[in-house]
Amino acid sequence: MFFDQAKIHVQAGAGGNGIVAFRREKFMPKGGPAGGNGGRGGHVYVLADQNLNTLHAFRRRTHFRAKRGAHGGGNQKTGAAGDDLRISVPVGAIVRAAETDAVLADLTRDGQEALVARGGRGGRGNAAFKSGRNRAPRLAENGEVGEEGWLDLELKIVADAAIVGVPNAGKSTLLSVISEATPKIADYPFTTVVPNLGVADVSHIQIVFADIPGLLEGAHDGVGLGLDFLRHIERSRIVVHLLDGVSPDPLGDFEVINQEMALFNPALAERPQLIVLNKIDLPQAQKIWLRVQERLAEKGSPTLAISAVTGENVQRLLYQVKSLLDTLPPAIAPETPAELPALSPAEDETAFSIAHLEDNLWLVEGAAIARAAQMTNWDYYESGLRFQRILSAMGIADSLRAQGVQDGDRVQIGTVELVWGYENALGE
Repeated sequence: MFFDQAKIHVQAGAGGNGIVAFRREKFMPKGGPAGGNGGRGGHVYVLADQNLNTLHAFRRRTHFRAKRGAHGGGNQKTGAAGDDLRISVPVGAIVRAAETDAVLADLTRDGQEALVARGGRGGRGNAAFKSGRNRAPRLAENGEVGEEGWLDLELKIVADAAIVGVPNAGKSTLLSVISEATPKIADYPFTTVVPNLGVADVSHIQIVFADIPGLLEGAHDGVGLGLDFLRHIERSRIVVHLLDGVSPDPLGDFEVINQEMALFNPALAERPQLIVLNKIDLPQAQKIWLRVQERLAEKGSPTLAISAVTGENVQRLLYQVKSLLDTLPPAIAPETPAELPALSPAEDETAFSIAHLEDNLWLVEGAAIARAAQMTNWDYYESGLRFQRILSAMGIADSLRAQGVQDGDRVQIGTVELVWGYENALGE
């Protein structure tokens, strides 16, 4: 089954912890602090792979997690960085942050990749805190947690030419004739319910065709199969508009399909078209061809009559497609903005807010202070003192006092809950 939409959860790796260690070598009784830093956590990337053509792989697996960084070692050894995780998606996939709908990646080339979740930085060991005032610090940081969040994946097939038309116009038959694709073919409408890709060789140049399932009036509003598959036309450089030669009104069909594409995306109205009447081997199609050709000549688009079944003029069709493509730029510019937003948007590092939730419970929120609380290793007394200095430097301690915090009140900062005390700003 064809899947062109999926939702996944990604989590970058946490950084490794820094450690407290001292040099213990012969003839060096006071070797000093030697605790190394932790390694950064693994990043999460999405990678375009031309061997994939649907998002089916994400139907059952939705959670992806990169490796965390290794902890620091003695002798100021930095821990190894966590292995990065690369999630393979089909070429043409668009990645959005589910919460904000912001585009994180628009992958239109094989091998193209984008960073969607950054690994946390490694915590510092005690060697990093050595100073003139504190020659033997006994504190270290935990590794920072990595970014995480839900992503929406949407696939838009990348093709040189999209074959569009009403149901039963012969799109799948044409694709099977010009390429080695084997789409399902039958004599009833909506035989094709998923887009099919085929590659045709024209003068030693490969041209990718996409067979788009039949469209009906109201497709842009979800009528028939249109809403699910109109998006796949957007990636194509040209449109091969296939008319059904035995339709009661092929020109009316032509106008309806063009209107639906324009209503879905106005840019599609400007997409170059090659208009092709199919089934010219049938007497009914031969009778209306001259009338159709005369009417379409007014629009200035190239026209052609073919028979996908007998192969009449099919080779000529391929040459016309190649000639039209040769007049266009190599590819349609992707929709990705120049600067991609992060999965977790940057916040004001100095901003914080305080809320009095209950009689003895206070909530302190802010990106910087929450990160500092998470990275503080509360096993070491000096780490607690350092966190108190951070509270004072940011103005949070004074703000809590001004709002009436009392001795013994609980203060929630991120995932850490502490107890306020008068002798020390915070105590456990």
